[in-house]
Amino acid sequence: MSQRVLTTESGAPVADNQNSATAGVGGPLLLQDQHLLEKLARFNRERIPERVVHARGSGAYGHFEVTDDVTAYTHAAFLGEIGKRTEVFARFSTVADNLGGADAVRDPRGFALKFYTEEGNYDLVGNNTPVFFIKDPLKFPDFIHSQKRDPFTGKQEPDNVWDFWAHAPEATHQVTWLMGDRGIPASYRHMNGYGSHTYQWTNAAGDAFFVKYHFKTNQGIRCLSTEQAQVLAGKDPNSHQTDLLQAIERGVHPSWTLYAQIMPAADAAEYRFNPFDLTKVWPHRDYPLQRVGRLVLDRNPDNVFAEVEQAAFSPNNFVPGIGPSADKMLQGRLFAYADAHRYRLGVNHTQLAVNAPRATTADNYGRDGLMAANSQGRYAKNYEPNSYDGPAETGRPLAAPLPVTGHTGTHAAPQHTKDDDFYQAGELYRLMSEEEKRRLVANIAGGLAQVSRDDVIEKNLAHFHAADPEYGRRVREAVEALRED
Repeated sequence: MSQRVLTTESGAPVADNQNSATAGVGGPLLLQDQHLLEKLARFNRERIPERVVHARGSGAYGHFEVTDDVTAYTHAAFLGEIGKRTEVFARFSTVADNLGGADAVRDPRGFALKFYTEEGNYDLVGNNTPVFFIKDPLKFPDFIHSQKRDPFTGKQEPDNVWDFWAHAPEATHQVTWLMGDRGIPASYRHMNGYGSHTYQWTNAAGDAFFVKYHFKTNQGIRCLSTEQAQVLAGKDPNSHQTDLLQAIERGVHPSWTLYAQIMPAADAAEYRFNPFDLTKVWPHRDYPLQRVGRLVLDRNPDNVFAEVEQAAFSPNNFVPGIGPSADKMLQGRLFAYADAHRYRLGVNHTQLAVNAPRATTADNYGRDGLMAANSQGRYAKNYEPNSYDGPAETGRPLAAPLPVTGHTGTHAAPQHTKDDDFYQAGELYRLMSEEEKRRLVANIAGGLAQVSRDDVIEKNLAHFHAADPEYGRRVREAVEALRED
């Protein structure tokens, strides 16, 4: 086989890739060395703005296979029959740290899936916890600022972290998850994934249901203690990336079983918890898990930048039979995720290979913009309606309409009978074994004891006490013991 010829980006052959052009032997470089200038200019632009959150990530390809009939609840084609397979790309991530951060840290994990369905791409963007710290997107920038590096010290500050939580009692449930045993997964393969938000399914008859997704790992839950994580993060900051890559390369394909909790839409108004509150779960005794299918990851990306860093997920990418709910955090993310990708990757990021539809073709009137590759020829029009056989609307909504009532305004979420900020955090605490409780208390106290203001400590202690008096007492005693040392 003949040797391939190295070329410039314009396709011209490169004569010498070892030596720059100079003005004589040992002389200064020449501005006319197009190959040198092109290489340096490209090198300067190899990095794009990193994600504000979920910057540190790993990904893999695979498939989703339907194992159970859910057509009574949704007419989504990729869920339409038992045995049906759909190609999937998954991205896992830490939330708070930068792109160069370690994997084995105490932090929620992103669990994002892109289903390449025949009706378009369906993106499911969740975490490895079923709840989150806040319930209104207006607070999201403030929350993330409190968790990221301080503008002055350049590092995460316990004062900032716990001060925000002191003023956000709804975070108590998620803090209990985060500081518990599942706060540091041993690997991406050994953690569950959750859609976290409440979504809507609509069946062929137009009946609406609300749904929560649960991806249960088939590898079993494995977690790291704080001490184990500190050692691993120093030994191999890329531990979770290494584990996922090597497992798939040696043919050990991680898998998850998808279950759904399904609530008839009529139940929502009278349910004892606000079903659209991201800080709450639906107890399984109320809405049992119903098996849907199996997710398998079996192929690593060939280029991490092209396929993981440039992967763009938006919870607004729905398909027929699936839609949003009145979940305020979800509503905010419907805009924010896609807008973040337009900033990072450009308005045509959906044309990148990892983001483009695979089982169908995108056909619309979007044109131009940076890196546009969608001119569609001289006869294609960029307006609708037209008389030139361009794509037309279907008139069929993806999901059932959401009912709305009342007056516009900055309203607090409606209160259901059990809608305080502490009940479910207390329920979670009481489910734990004595050893799990001991580790939870130690993890909380280890951070809270570093806070410099007594009033911030007291506000947080009050939250844990409200969740469960024993919980609050044990955290207080542990914090006091650490502060006396």
